[in-house]
Amino acid sequence: MKFGYSDVCLEHDTGGRHPESPDRLRAIRRGLAKRHDVEYVEPDPATEAAVAAVHDDDYVEEVREFCAAGGGNWDPDTVACEETWDAALMSAGLAQWAAETALDGDSGRETPFSLGRPPGHHAVFDDAMGFCFFNNAAVAAQGALDADAAERVAIFDWDVHHGNGTQDIFYDRDDVFYASIHEDGLYPGTGRVEEAGEGAAEGTTLNVPLPAGRGDEDYLLVVDEALEPALERFSPDLLLISAGFDAHRHDPISRMRVSTEGYALLTDRVRRVADAVDAALAFVLEGGYGLDTLSEGVAMVHETFDGREPIEPDDDPADDTRDLVDEIRAVQGLGSK
Repeated sequence: MKFGYSDVCLEHDTGGRHPESPDRLRAIRRGLAKRHDVEYVEPDPATEAAVAAVHDDDYVEEVREFCAAGGGNWDPDTVACEETWDAALMSAGLAQWAAETALDGDSGRETPFSLGRPPGHHAVFDDAMGFCFFNNAAVAAQGALDADAAERVAIFDWDVHHGNGTQDIFYDRDDVFYASIHEDGLYPGTGRVEEAGEGAAEGTTLNVPLPAGRGDEDYLLVVDEALEPALERFSPDLLLISAGFDAHRHDPISRMRVSTEGYALLTDRVRRVADAVDAALAFVLEGGYGLDTLSEGVAMVHETFDGREPIEPDDDPADDTRDLVDEIRAVQGLGSK
């Protein structure tokens, strides 16, 4: 794969005990150092105008001034320092680079993956939360649309937390499809099945709140029987993966049971779906707070594009996962399975 990376993102200092630390990127780099065919690219940061295309102007200015004054706790979870401003613009710029590179034709072993921090999917139109200041995937999606490089963009969020910010930004838009698989009841408490978009955008949001403890086989069922047909209907030009690795069974802040192999399977599935709908494919880093499991997860995505065949799970999905998929298909108007 081709990875977007910049040391600027290491300068976002959240303090010694914060789970979203610079060590996350360092761990990923160490893990990838053991692999073949890893290429790094350092693109330009996003402009304020690019960020303001998906965020309130006054909010963007508030973040800039907050950081210029030295930062601090924006809320109990979301921490900034003076350098956070540059890191947040770079993180958004890395996501833009991934989208642009994919739309320019990079695929297969050249598929782009942006390794930025702070993450983005909790940042709503006019506020920071959940470790996130600017919504990186949203900036990338809007940039592709504004550049006329894509007419329709889909974002699939497999982070264990619901990407309330991405949903918020695009909830009434019919040119962006947002899908999320997340642990039911976990922070921020959003992402119900019934949250499916509004007005002309009804059906362009797809939420899968899985019960705690669900694993590889449940995630694959969702992709096969809910996400894939929804994406076939939407027909995006670009598919962005908001790739969090905190649904891993050994991540310290979730209760899901996805294995390292499960991320290879998810990668293989979304690659096949992107090919089937003729969409460019790019990955944008979100969460993942166990350093070993995070680095293994990113490396597994890379190895899958490098030719490794994933191993299908032996277990069957839980009955309540099947029931949930049936409910989602009904809400989405996809018919019975």
